[in-house]
Amino acid sequence: MAQRKHLDDFLRGRIIGRLECGRTQLEVSEELGIAQSVISRLWQRFQGDGNVSRCYSTGRPRVTTPNEDRYLAVTAKRNRRNTASDLSRQLSSATGTTVSRQTVYRRLGHIGLYARRPVRCVPLTVTHCRLRLAWRREHALWTPQQWSCVMFSDESRFSLQSDSRRTFIWRAPGTRYHQENTIERHRYGGAG
Repeated sequence: MAQRKHLDDFLRGRIIGRLECGRTQLEVSEELGIAQSVISRLWQRFQGDGNVSRCYSTGRPRVTTPNEDRYLAVTAKRNRRNTASDLSRQLSSATGTTVSRQTVYRRLGHIGLYARRPVRCVPLTVTHCRLRLAWRREHALWTPQQWSCVMFSDESRFSLQSDSRRTFIWRAPGTRYHQENTIERHRYGGAG
């Protein structure tokens, strides 16, 4: 069996140049000592997408196309609370391509979207802001000894179940506090 020899970029350019000058594939084949089938495939690829460089393909081909990857990204950005399983089902119903949850995670991670817990914040009204500013001004000159008598408590969350039904959102790194990545939480058992 003959050993395969790949054409370098310079030789590919010479072949395309001669074909563009009006030479036939057979003439170019005889001049350069390359099989006509190789020249024919190179010319067809050049006419198809204008590319003559060698396509390196190692490993398994991707299940999704670039358009399907964009569809996943747009869908995840439109509804940030969708799970990877939801996105997989939506892609399957829209395009007919079935992918796993892990594939969805990888595709979105490749463009910079990761599943993270949203920031929960208490919605502040104008009155809240005014009262907080007044409190800050009132306590601005306190000494460390006065502050040592104050105990700040946080609202830690404890749960006996492992998942505790936490929601995740798709967001890019550095966008944690953007408005679309926060969930307003009302104190004392409100929705959110």
